Amino acid sequence: MLKRLRTAHPILYCILSEVLFLGSMVVFSLLATIGLAAAGADFDTMDGYLFGSVQEAVGLAVALLLGIILYVFVKGIHTVNWAFLTTVTSARKQTTGIAGNLLNTLYIIVITLLIATPIGVGSAIYLNEYAKPGKLVSLIEFTTETLSGIPSIIFGLFGMIFFGETLGFGYSLLTGSFTLTLMVLPLITRNTQEALRTVPDSYRTGALGMGSTKWHMIRTILLPSSMPGIVTGIILALGRIVGESAALLFTAGSDYKLPKFTGAFGDNLAKLAHKAMESGGTLTIELYLQMQKGQYDNAFGIGCVLIVIVLILNLLTKLAANKLRRE
Repeated sequence: MLKRLRTAHPILYCILSEVLFLGSMVVFSLLATIGLAAAGADFDTMDGYLFGSVQEAVGLAVALLLGIILYVFVKGIHTVNWAFLTTVTSARKQTTGIAGNLLNTLYIIVITLLIATPIGVGSAIYLNEYAKPGKLVSLIEFTTETLSGIPSIIFGLFGMIFFGETLGFGYSLLTGSFTLTLMVLPLITRNTQEALRTVPDSYRTGALGMGSTKWHMIRTILLPSSMPGIVTGIILALGRIVGESAALLFTAGSDYKLPKFTGAFGDNLAKLAHKAMESGGTLTIELYLQMQKGQYDNAFGIGCVLIVIVLILNLLTKLAANKLRRE
């Protein structure tokens, strides 16, 4: 089996070999530490072995991540070109492209984050700074933690029935965005709460003692100090938005058409705004459909684009957070 894997997929074979090697080193270090502890070895010796195990575990995680990224890029980078990024799939024109899916993905990301970020951060500020600790706050925190563990397909069913049918949005990007907002709100809220709790109480008492109002203290001291944790929550939410497919299949559909623009700026702007009310499949949905059709080259090409989008958006989020923190 390993010989066939080495012949058919040499890159995957190298990744698997590296992971197995690092994994065996981690297990060996842990077993050695346990053996030393049983033999009554001194603390410094065991500490050295444990530190080595931690380093090897980090190396294993990094190697696995880089290996997956490298494998996806090697398999799909030859598919990605200008035509692939700027056209849509058409049997009549004999073109294969993801421009429509790319636009739909950006719509979903922007709408979802515009709704979820202020609500999630605001909820965390209220629960942590204004609400009195008690059963109600504990119940809300328990509910948000429970929501984080609900399968995305359940959110998709709820979004289809409530946003799509009851509110009348139908299969649209707006329905998908509202559904994803419910999915990522717990992530942003809980991460923001934990970030606010890491700020020392002396910051609060010092600011209030100098005559600052509570909101001014939150805006100028607490939020900048907790910005790394808030950004972590937004990045986790961003990853879930980009990678979601099950819920969007029930709510946003799989259409990949581009708006037909005319020369008038106002008309084009109106078409872009109306696009949110139309059905649209994201890149992950298109990747799933391409895999179903057996178009693996196109699927890996979409995977490359998704990785690049996530890296760029994470970088932009970090830069924006650093700028806000300096201000």
